[in-house]
Amino acid sequence: MSASTQPTVLVTGGAGYVGSHTAKALVEAGYLPVTVDNLCRGHRDAVRFGPLVECSVGDEIRVRAAIRQYRPVCVLHFAAFAYVDESVREPGRYFRNNVCEMEALIGSTLAEGVDKVVFSSSCATYGTVERSPISEDTPQVPVSPYGETKLMGERILHWFGGVGLRHVALRYFNASGADPDGQLGERHEPETHLIPNVIRAAVGSGPALNVFGTDYDTPDGTAIRDYVHVSDLADAHVRSVKYLEGGGTSLAANLGSGVGHSVKAVINQVERLTGRAVPRVLGPRRAGDAVSLFASAERASAELGWQTRFSDLETICRTAIAWETRAGER
Repeated sequence: MSASTQPTVLVTGGAGYVGSHTAKALVEAGYLPVTVDNLCRGHRDAVRFGPLVECSVGDEIRVRAAIRQYRPVCVLHFAAFAYVDESVREPGRYFRNNVCEMEALIGSTLAEGVDKVVFSSSCATYGTVERSPISEDTPQVPVSPYGETKLMGERILHWFGGVGLRHVALRYFNASGADPDGQLGERHEPETHLIPNVIRAAVGSGPALNVFGTDYDTPDGTAIRDYVHVSDLADAHVRSVKYLEGGGTSLAANLGSGVGHSVKAVINQVERLTGRAVPRVLGPRRAGDAVSLFASAERASAELGWQTRFSDLETICRTAIAWETRAGER
């Protein structure tokens, strides 16, 4: 048994971007986060709010031992590979890591008597959607192995519901921004997300920005996406734990700001905040890229009481710029 008097939550992938921010939010809500991460893509120094169990989530012996030691009230499952292009090149790797390892984790969880899971799903389960806002009733037709693995994760949770598991699957849109206190931020290798790449191009720590498509049917010709601040995502995960602890039934919910911003709007915001021009290379559209994707998050609001606090574009970019400009100090 853990000596802590705090209720504990097992956080798989807690050394990663959203997982580490959620660990901080858990502490602020009175929980002890216990991270399970093999650090193949996470960062050891991001695990700063609770203990680390360094292993794969599919390592049933070590995961079950950790559950017996800490007796978590819930499992938050973030651990996954998350590059769409890589998933197309290496689909087998994604199915093994994101699906097979998850099934082993759920088996370990239930075997040790934990019956509540919050799952980091994705808007990638919807695929290429013709119109927005996207509700949870929008058909899920993934167009990449990554999106397919997230959908399969949701189905695993659904079928394990027949043997007592309750879950919340959070389908979030474009995670962005950084901890407003400056303790945590976005560190992917390679970095494929738009906002950090715009910032790096502006401040000279990265190459010129590639803009894929300037002829979309949008006000400025560039594609529109929904950016949601990572701290708002973290809050939704904490609320999901409390929802399940309160007896809530299984559900899936979108997490997004409900507002779309174009690539050009992001560039303009970064230029305004940094006072620097963003060098860019204009190119053709990428195959499969939708014109406009943004969420309807009404279900998360109604069921979880979730509202965004930091997901306006200025706050997202301001916190991300602060994090990126401190990169040389880390």
